[in-house]
Amino acid sequence: MSLEIQNLHVSTDDREILHGVDLSVAKGETHALMGPNGSGKSTLANTIMGNPAYQITEGRILLNGEDVTEAEPDERARAGLFLAFQYPATIPGVSVANFLRTAVNAGRDEPIKVKDFGALLRENMELLKMDPAFNKRYLNEGFSGGEKKRAEILQLAMLRPQIAVLDETDSGLDIDALRVVSDGVNALRGPDLGTLIITHYTRILRYVRPDFVHIMLDGRVVREGGAELADQLEEQGYDFIREEVSAADAS
Repeated sequence: MSLEIQNLHVSTDDREILHGVDLSVAKGETHALMGPNGSGKSTLANTIMGNPAYQITEGRILLNGEDVTEAEPDERARAGLFLAFQYPATIPGVSVANFLRTAVNAGRDEPIKVKDFGALLRENMELLKMDPAFNKRYLNEGFSGGEKKRAEILQLAMLRPQIAVLDETDSGLDIDALRVVSDGVNALRGPDLGTLIITHYTRILRYVRPDFVHIMLDGRVVREGGAELADQLEEQGYDFIREEVSAADAS
């Protein structure tokens, strides 16, 4: 199972934001997509999941070899894609447990039995070291930033997708919340999950070490490498990447 982005050009409000992005994530791999604010990272995340506000003008998105460029978001989700949002929505009156049960059933031919769902929920909350009382609260209502992100990771654990895109999962988290979320991501790593972590900070990558790092600037992936590339960014910032790109463009 793999996610393949091929020569992706994306526009919104008649302005092209992505200018030919190529990227692939296979099951069992953890990738980090890094770049400063405004580089196009969240545009890529939204486009992967089929947000209609973003228009693909060229290129393709393949999931396990099948072209899903024109597929609806729910079709992509059923095919094994998952997106953890940078700003998760609040749903008053709907408990975390009820939301998760609805989400789980959306990917099944037959609704999950209440007893089986309860056992699955307890298992995953124990895996993520979460208080069982959490599932009775209304989804994201009154949640701290860390609690919202933990709810996203719990949803990831319950749905068990093939490919997960985590858009700015570390945004707005203090160090304790960051470690909790990172521990959750690490607990779910394995041969059955491919993960793309989108971030402009290196701090989450201290806890979730990626197999591959991709650097995006101005709507293009301009540099790729291993975890050591994130370490280099930690020391030098993005300026050395900009200088390399400018020199390459000049030549």
